[in-house]
Amino acid sequence: MRQPIIAGNWKMNGSRASIKQLLDGIKAGIGEVKAAEVAVCAPSIYIADVAEQLAGTPVAWGGQNLSTEEKGAFTGEIAASMLLDFGCKYVIVGHSERRTLYGEDDQLVAQKFAVARKAGLTPILCVGETLEEREKGITEDVVARQLNAVIDLEGIEALVDGVIAYEPVWAIGTGKTATPEQAQETHASIRKMMADKDAAVAEKVRIQYGGSMNAANAAELLAMADIDGGLIGGASLKADDFLTICKAAG
Repeated sequence: MRQPIIAGNWKMNGSRASIKQLLDGIKAGIGEVKAAEVAVCAPSIYIADVAEQLAGTPVAWGGQNLSTEEKGAFTGEIAASMLLDFGCKYVIVGHSERRTLYGEDDQLVAQKFAVARKAGLTPILCVGETLEEREKGITEDVVARQLNAVIDLEGIEALVDGVIAYEPVWAIGTGKTATPEQAQETHASIRKMMADKDAAVAEKVRIQYGGSMNAANAAELLAMADIDGGLIGGASLKADDFLTICKAAG
């Protein structure tokens, strides 16, 4: 049985004051979350604050990106060891914004997955198609290409050490959401893609949905057989909404 995982991706949002208020709200209600594993992925500059405020709670924390390098002359980058130094459990790799805005290709994302995993972090690997790609009917091809970059580099078994987040790019921050049936269809195809290589791996790997899941649609999405949680953007910035999603996970 796969434990659902709800992870908040705060993106480039927050201040010390707003984050304290958010985390106070999450901590006040986290006891009502029975089944889901819960995590928040904060801007790197606030991870120390998050670590201090979440210490001793069931809520894990993580980063939104990392470098493929261990250390050195890489101004502005964050190493896996730095995230670990502040107690991070997770790190997001290959988010659609990193791919589209910052030019991260499949090979670089695969390298980041490998670096995170080997360091002992759990990578949340984002995959997904643009609206143009969906309209062309090549969603499965796009997702397979992104996933196979990791499998070719690390082997299928490596996926067990991570989480996959399917995020239809056209449904992020647009107000559009894939229907539960559309989301389930792609999640099922991702699992089949893995099962064709290793059925045991496919059964274990958790696949989150990352396309504008919110308090209103979470229960319906999370009821789908192959949706094992959510990577939550905007709704993760509101404690009540985030907790509603967490509770909807079972």
